[in-house]
Parts: sequence; C-alpha cells; structure tokens
Amino acid sequence: MDTKILLENGTNELEILEFTLGNFSYGINVAKIKEIISYQPVTPVPNSHPSIEGIFMPRDIMITAIDLKNCLGRGTSEPKGLFIITNFNSLNIAFHVDAVLGIHRVSWRNIIKPDATISSAEASVSTGIIKKDDQLIIILDFEKIVSDINPETGLKVSEIAELGPRSKSEVPILIAEDSPLLNKLIVDSLTKAGYENLIHTENGQKAYDVIVQCKNEGSLDEHVKILITDIEMPEMDGHRLTKLVKSDEKTKHIPVIIFSSLVNDEMRKKGEALGADAQLSKPEIGNLVRIVDGLVEKYHL
Repeated sequence: MDTKILLENGTNELEILEFTLGNFSYGINVAKIKEIISYQPVTPVPNSHPSIEGIFMPRDIMITAIDLKNCLGRGTSEPKGLFIITNFNSLNIAFHVDAVLGIHRVSWRNIIKPDATISSAEASVSTGIIKKDDQLIIILDFEKIVSDINPETGLKVSEIAELGPRSKSEVPILIAEDSPLLNKLIVDSLTKAGYENLIHTENGQKAYDVIVQCKNEGSLDEHVKILITDIEMPEMDGHRLTKLVKSDEKTKHIPVIIFSSLVNDEMRKKGEALGADAQLSKPEIGNLVRIVDGLVEKYHL
C-alpha cells in the first residue's frame, strides 16, 4: 500500500486499523499503536477492575492488559487472539482483541460522528464510524475506555488548584476539542485559571471557520490570540488546522498549542514541522495553563 501521503503533515487523513470482537468490526488510529502481538498469559491483579485481565512484561516493560470485549459488554475474551499494544497519555496498554483485518486510509471528513439517537453501548465509547464496503466500523474512544476503568488517567483538574490564586485575564482563546467531556473540562480548567474569554468548538473545521470569519471581519485580534487544539477530530484534525493557520500570513502569528493524547516523539516532530508553538499530552492540564501563561507573557498578549 502506498502510504507516502500519510507521511506528509496536515493532509487531514489517518490510518485506521480494523479489528474484530466476535462478529463486530472496530477501529483504532494506527498512530496509537506500538505493536501487535499474539496473546500471552497475564498475571491477574487482585481487586482490579473487571475489564483488566492482568499485567505482563514483554522486554521488561510492564503492560496492563484490558479485555476489550468485557469493556463493551460482550462477554469475556478467551485466552487466545491478539494484544494491540498502545501508547497514549504516556500509558502502555494492551487491548485484547480476537483478530486484525487490516489498515484503511481515511479522511477525517469521511468519519461519521455518532449522534444522540444512538443508544448502544458502543456509542458512549465511540469517536466515529466508517462505512467500508457496506459495513460499519466503529472507531473506539480508547482514552475514555481507560479513564472509565481508572479515572486517575484522565485530566487532572485538581492541578489547577495547586497553581494558587489567579488574576482574571481577557486574552481570547479558541479551543478545538471533539470530546464533549474533555471540551468542558478544558474550558472549566482555563476558567478556574482566570481565562474567561473562551470560544470552544467541537472540531478543527469549526475552529477554522471561526478564524476565517474573524479574519474577514477584521476582528481576529479581538477573538483569537491563542489556539488550543486536539489532534484526532472529525471533519478536520488538529494537524490540518495547525497547517492552515501557520501557512496563512494573516494568522500565522497566532500561537498554537496541540493538546492531545497522541503527543509522542513522532507526533511531536510532525507538530513542530507544522509550526506548533507547544505540544503536550492530555493529562497535563496544569502544564497547559502554564504554557498559556508563558505565551501570554512572551507575546505580551
């Protein structure tokens, strides 16, 4: 398969690995995957969550194994199949699946966002749906799955209180985050940190629409002085958004912070190449505020 376009930055495309649990197809962003290995025995952990099969240590790295079938209410996995080993939010997790079918290259514009009318168990842990050859592939929200099992892996909002008393700031900040929960947590955290002039949007396209409208109206400086963006989002991802902002003479001065569970060494290089001013992993909400503080001071915003 020709993957040259996937090595380019800001193409608004991603690779999805399709895997199965029973007769159902699911997907995961390839950028989250470290490797795929055959199932191997794990050591159970006493008093752990029912979806945690146990731990194992390939190459001296301890990895937690999660029974994905159990997470989705589809029973319990047999001691066979595969482990998809992932790395996001600085965590190494192995997800137990039945089989892997292949990799699909898709545009974020072709990923269907689940709507509120869907009430299945998958809906609450789904970031999108792909239609492939008349079959639906549900892209799972692995961050939510992990944070549901252990909330301590999510955003540590308590870090904001540790910053101490804060003065109010009118610096306008634009946020692009498709997860309603994370969007609210980011907004609440920034508000508690004194930043009250916020515009929050549900994906990169809607954030870019705000930027274009403000640019055309001549009000960009009044409404967008800092941009905070996730990477994985339907319609337009954060890398594409960063590329569009930083390649436009009228918007390239806007500091861009990439705040994503996908920030690893490889993704950091991509973000730097696109001109991102800062990049950090999602649990670091306290560091996000510190970076915003630093940009406000650096550019006298």
